[in-house]
Amino acid sequence: MIILFGLAGSGKSTQGQILAKKRGMEWLSVGQVLRNTGEFDSTLKAGKLVDDDKVIELMNEEIRRIRGEGREIILDGFPRDEYQAEWVAKNVANDISRAVFIEVPKEELWRRIEERGRADDTKEAIERRFKIVEENIEKILEILRGAGVEIRRISGVGEIPEITARLEEAVFEEKQEEEYN
Repeated sequence: MIILFGLAGSGKSTQGQILAKKRGMEWLSVGQVLRNTGEFDSTLKAGKLVDDDKVIELMNEEIRRIRGEGREIILDGFPRDEYQAEWVAKNVANDISRAVFIEVPKEELWRRIEERGRADDTKEAIERRFKIVEENIEKILEILRGAGVEIRRISGVGEIPEITARLEEAVFEEKQEEEYN
């Protein structure tokens, strides 16, 4: 299992889907899982969070289903806070090969978000999502690191194939000479 982290617009979903297709893995996005239920549309549009226990329940079901099929998973947007990270650390950390944080400057993120034009991408909702990640990411990474998960950071700036190459190197190379900072 691989986890992709980054702010909204960082390319987690695009890169996760590309990597999944290239490597025969399953892309599992918490946002997509929540949107697919149809239960949380107003919550998501407002940029609010769905209850942690409900998110964990839904993601656990999906993780178990995919793993039951013998497929590898790319997690996108999960865990998103300390509570979820503790669950991941206790329940699936042994199955995680790496976690990668895709870093992109905010002005580039805003440009990308405007281009994709999703209904739940209101200015207020995106600012709330940015804040949630920024407030939680270091603690999440610390919890995962403590559970033995290797964390890498890459630049998410550039053309999609360049970013894909960086991501593949971060995920699949055994030894990384220099980490992006």
